[in-house]
Amino acid sequence: MFAKRYNLMPFLELFDETLDINATENYELSVQVSSDDLSFCILDTLRNKFVLLRSYEPEDNSRFDPYRLNEIIKRDDFLTRSFRKALVITPSFRSTLVPAPLFDDSKKEDFLAFNQISSVKERILTNKLKYPEIIAIFSLPEGTADIITSSFPRCAIMHPLKPLFQYINFNKRPAGNYIQIHFEHDFFTIVIFDPNELTFCNAFHYKNLSDIEYYVLYVLKRMNIGQNETVYLSGRTVMDQEVLRGMSDYLSNIRFALPQGNYTFSYVLNETELYKYLVLFSAVNCE
Repeated sequence: MFAKRYNLMPFLELFDETLDINATENYELSVQVSSDDLSFCILDTLRNKFVLLRSYEPEDNSRFDPYRLNEIIKRDDFLTRSFRKALVITPSFRSTLVPAPLFDDSKKEDFLAFNQISSVKERILTNKLKYPEIIAIFSLPEGTADIITSSFPRCAIMHPLKPLFQYINFNKRPAGNYIQIHFEHDFFTIVIFDPNELTFCNAFHYKNLSDIEYYVLYVLKRMNIGQNETVYLSGRTVMDQEVLRGMSDYLSNIRFALPQGNYTFSYVLNETELYKYLVLFSAVNCE
């Protein structure tokens, strides 16, 4: 019997002409790893410019298992190189937030189990978030965690909330609400600050536009958010334009959140919708 061969060609690839595979000691790597995509970008620290964006997605509505993730990493010409710094972002619906003064690392399993029920062998990780001081607790399937730690042994592993909060704190106004909806393949997270306090953060599974509209409008109503307030969208969903049109029937000011920070972009990256990779680019500003 022959092993099944998968198409491991990138779904998306954009790179600057200055990109040099032999200069990765001057580059920082940000990777997002999940069963729904493996995407990464490269920051040239000498020019302070992003020079590559590459993304792999499963075919035929399938999902990446640990074997396929490992195959992509091992066959990619950049992901096997050594970098000045490497960061890995791992989306996980199974997560919770705990105020830093109340957090006890020995009880992180209990904190997570209080809100989420596990159905697979998992590894529980934590991130410290700033402004406000919060600990994000999240889990990864054991197989995926093993692939990440073996492929990127010295990397920092982040839940998307860490770069997302970093981005929000960089961009929110000194007065008024800041509302952001960040999408993954089958769930989205609503984050609300008012203006310096985190007043809401929760994730919701969705299958269609009606699910998204129901949860978003319910939350905004409960939080007394007016229809004229700005709502920012980011992340990966195949129905992004559909979401924009559908939500515009109820909200008057919806915008895509574009990455901003102490970096620039190669002109080639203007060819893609950067809001889809917001947390990937924002991760470089995280400590």
